[in-house]
Amino acid sequence: MGRASLGFARVTESLLDVTEHVSAVSGLSHGAVVTFIGQVRDHDPDALGRVTGLDYSAHPDAGRIIGKIAERVLTQHPLVVLAVSHRIGHLEVGDLALVAAVASAHRGDAFAACEALVEAVKAEVPIWKKQYEVDGTHSWVGL
Repeated sequence: MGRASLGFARVTESLLDVTEHVSAVSGLSHGAVVTFIGQVRDHDPDALGRVTGLDYSAHPDAGRIIGKIAERVLTQHPLVVLAVSHRIGHLEVGDLALVAAVASAHRGDAFAACEALVEAVKAEVPIWKKQYEVDGTHSWVGL
């Protein structure tokens, strides 16, 4: 049986690699690995037209906060291992913005922890996006 463990939790300007996240949580005792991949889409409820890209910016404490969220999820789900990254900077439609991987001996634990992790990251990490639309206009989301 595995014990709660953190692979990594970070906010980064680097491209996100799903395989890196899965590798960080994989182990011989883990029968389940659940991943979440959040990618930039070409539409948004706040956009009037088609989205062409966006700029993510973060508060200087965003890296510390995502780490605290990961530790909290590990406390709430002590049988999992997790890794999570949120990208900042300019992203095009299709680019990966958020990747989470959670592993455990059983799928129920991994699914529950992954959902809790993603929901908390989206709600609590101080990251904002400037969204560009096909007509050249832009808007800020999450301020």
